[in-house]
Amino acid sequence: MKILHTAAKWLFVLCVPFLLVTASIWWAASSHWLYTSGFEKYDVAGRTGLAPAELDKVATDMIAYFNSSDEFVELTVVKDGETLDLFTEEEKFHFSDVKRLFQLDFRVFLGTAVYVVGYAAWSLYNRRRRQLIRTVFTGGVATLAALGLLGIVALVDFNWLWLRFHYLAFSNDFWSAKGYMLQLFPSGFWSDAVTYCVAASAGTAFGLAAGTGAYLWLTRSTAGRQDGGLHTSPPLSPSPQGEGEEELGDTPKPPA
Repeated sequence: MKILHTAAKWLFVLCVPFLLVTASIWWAASSHWLYTSGFEKYDVAGRTGLAPAELDKVATDMIAYFNSSDEFVELTVVKDGETLDLFTEEEKFHFSDVKRLFQLDFRVFLGTAVYVVGYAAWSLYNRRRRQLIRTVFTGGVATLAALGLLGIVALVDFNWLWLRFHYLAFSNDFWSAKGYMLQLFPSGFWSDAVTYCVAASAGTAFGLAAGTGAYLWLTRSTAGRQDGGLHTSPPLSPSPQGEGEEELGDTPKPPA
């Protein structure tokens, strides 16, 4: 049982970074603000010749596609008074691959969330509150360490990191297809998106680590007590009889 309990605890620690990172990616994939702010920052209207209203439609339709059951994205825009298909066939295949990654991300998020909530409920039910808080603290620190390492690599050479990710995640080179895709989503757009995801994950991890760490430090004097306020009282020791005390029944009778 002790081995199983230790394994469950470290699995919880491992789940924390995956939970936080996949949650931030899920947010980014569905953030209309992330799309439109990137379009504005990198002058996508000037690059593509599409009006801001059309770019707003692109953002809305892309989010709808990633949250739909459609295999391929079908997106039309109006440019210079003409309606045209926005993406080539290669670009549509690439977005289909991206969508599968987002679906995998959501499944990992859901699985880790279920395990984290289940482990927390089990710990509280068994009155292991302090142990749960220590485990959350460890998970927060582990997340910060992993994201810190990733951040260092990204700062040194983000393009190298992004290119290696594409080689690992995709079985084709459609991610480099020539068309509107690279004009809509230049490398700077993805660099910003990764930065937002890392910042959101790191901020949440820091909050968890700081909050649980403060609790553990402030309550360190009670660390020896059992969670939930339970503690054992020392056994009562019999009071020693004082000098001159005699047991009942042995009291001498007064002289007649």
